[in-house]
Amino acid sequence: MKVLVTGGCGFLGFHVCSYFRDQGAEVIAYDNLAKHEFARNPYMRPAARDYNRLQLEAKGVQIVAEDIRNKEALVDYTSGCDYICHTAAQPAMTISWENPELDFSTNTRGTFNVLEAARLHQLPVAICSSIHTFGPDRINASLTEAETRYERNPITIDENEPLLQGSITPLHASKRSNEIYLQAYVDTYQLKAACFRLTGIYGPNQFGGEDHGWVANFAIRAMLGLPLTLFGTGKQLRDILYAGDAAAAFGAFYQTPTPGIYNLGGGPANMISLLECIDLIQEILEQKADVSFKEERFGDLRYFVTDYAKFAQATNWQPKVRPEQGVSQLIHWLQQTPDLFAPEILTTEIVKTKELA
Repeated sequence: MKVLVTGGCGFLGFHVCSYFRDQGAEVIAYDNLAKHEFARNPYMRPAARDYNRLQLEAKGVQIVAEDIRNKEALVDYTSGCDYICHTAAQPAMTISWENPELDFSTNTRGTFNVLEAARLHQLPVAICSSIHTFGPDRINASLTEAETRYERNPITIDENEPLLQGSITPLHASKRSNEIYLQAYVDTYQLKAACFRLTGIYGPNQFGGEDHGWVANFAIRAMLGLPLTLFGTGKQLRDILYAGDAAAAFGAFYQTPTPGIYNLGGGPANMISLLECIDLIQEILEQKADVSFKEERFGDLRYFVTDYAKFAQATNWQPKVRPEQGVSQLIHWLQQTPDLFAPEILTTEIVKTKELA
């Protein structure tokens, strides 16, 4: 079996590459190796951007330094493959505000190119969307507020929830357009294609920031004694999904390729709020985090707990790793890789924060 993973050197892409490689597949990690997202995280050394790539090379994964916006190259490298896993993306809502052209060209044009490559070679393909396609207003308006989290009845949200409700950002638009194009290719060309609406993925090999990857961002900052910022009350709730479980979903679809758009998350067993996640991190590290609060960000969704029954029925997939275990594994990985972080930058940031306080 030969699998091409777009964004293969990124966080989710790394885990998807590792999943198939561990099963004996030939794997291509197709990644433009961009560094702009990493530059936004002050605690990371340049070596961090190459870490996943080097780990994959050691596993025998082929690295192709190319961009999904280059359709000709993508079509060429997918020739002879059996499956395309599309994890490359512009993932951050904040970056979509600042650079809508980057968001559109990467998420929409790039995904169109992936679907075209799958059509031309008649390959099954799984792509990634986001729970943000639902929009914030309808879900946010349905919540009640408890001591440490927002709550909702019913607890879970399935694929029938109305989409793009309320104020939306370019990220909302690009993610939803990907879903529409995928459905068009399923209906028109009978492509065996799945779209995963993902929520709160976390785990080892994640270099999270305030823009994206909040579980890792919290863990890194708490471990290093850096100040940690919550936007809003901190009661925002997600059903976080361990990266290994997310990677297994790509494998499950290949085994049972029932086309469709699927909500994919940890479900009620993996619900955790931002405040509760910080408490868990503090308990694991046995140290207190320095937490501050700012105003809620435009377009933020305060609550999402996935009803993943549709995908489970199609493939028998289930999430296996609970937050206590998964966050512990993330922190253990961080503690084993101290050379990926920049102490001199950390010291400067802490000093500046204290001066502003």
